[in-house]
Amino acid sequence: MKEIVDILDAYKEAVSTGKRAALATVVKVDGSSYRRPGARMLVTDDGNLTGAISGGCLEGDALRKALSAIHQGENKLIRYDTTDEDDAKFGVQLGCNGIVHILFEPIFAQDEINPIELLKAANASRENCVMATLFAMNDKQQPGSVMLFRENDSTDKLDSEIAGSVKNDAFDVLKLKRSTMESYVVSGKTFDALLEFIPPPIQLVIAGAGNDAQPLAEMATFLGWEVVVVDGRQTHCTAQRFPKVSKTLVLKPEQLLHQLRIDEQTAFVLMTHNYNYDLALLGILLHSEARYIGTLGPKKKLLRMLEDLAQEDDAERVHGPIGLDIGAESPEEIAVSIVAEIKTVFTGASAMMLKEKKNPIHFYQVKAD
Repeated sequence: MKEIVDILDAYKEAVSTGKRAALATVVKVDGSSYRRPGARMLVTDDGNLTGAISGGCLEGDALRKALSAIHQGENKLIRYDTTDEDDAKFGVQLGCNGIVHILFEPIFAQDEINPIELLKAANASRENCVMATLFAMNDKQQPGSVMLFRENDSTDKLDSEIAGSVKNDAFDVLKLKRSTMESYVVSGKTFDALLEFIPPPIQLVIAGAGNDAQPLAEMATFLGWEVVVVDGRQTHCTAQRFPKVSKTLVLKPEQLLHQLRIDEQTAFVLMTHNYNYDLALLGILLHSEARYIGTLGPKKKLLRMLEDLAQEDDAERVHGPIGLDIGAESPEEIAVSIVAEIKTVFTGASAMMLKEKKNPIHFYQVKAD
């Protein structure tokens, strides 16, 4: 979601200065690639780039293709084949051994359902959504970004011939919480579709406004997470000490649910160094939708808290001691450890060394025929 927010900010700046722009989106990947479908980059007509569609190797040529799309005023699908050992013909030396398809869409402000407007809708609320992008492998016609779908509402410019099918498939994506590729036929022409699952950003609530919470807040904010700092001490929990977080809340544990919405994209870190405050918060969180709950300190502290709450059966749900074992010592290193564990929990990843992984780094589901 951070990339989407950065793109929205960059587009707003471009409009304010009279610049035109195009959105480049990775819509399909065969084989290995640095970025997977859904990766985006905004290109303005003065050559400014926001976001990324590769590790930096495709951006040069993509800039030229984006400027062409802007000047010609039409969507373009470009295929980059990096399986050829002599990929110097691109002038990029990719070394990814994959085929990447990138869709370039010029942005027309008068189009009420342009890609930027759909991304704005995706970013407008903390709800899961699906963005549909249609493209044709063997045709000049490229519909592009055509729908933003939520369980109870949608915005689209779909052809009536496929509107029902696309929305039904989008509903399945919401249910499975996993992007997929589909294909549809419109007036005898076959179009592929990237149905991209877009969850809201992780909301990290840090209970504790001590000095050790500052690097954690900084790191999570850099990742684009919505960070909230909660503490009972007015002197510590201030915007001056945590200038980049979404909000700081000075409150008692029992006031938490009145001030904050806890959803399945919420992670909680208890690090107040106040046993009773952490204990009261933990009692509330065990009955919430929070996907991640972590406690700073030794395992025996967590077991004591669960015993005091008569919630020993919930020991597996709470991460304590918090973080991955990376040998962290300093507050900054501990922050890396905590952020890595939270990311692992939210993605369902193994946290193993990538060199030991047997499967592809990026798993992407393609519906079988």
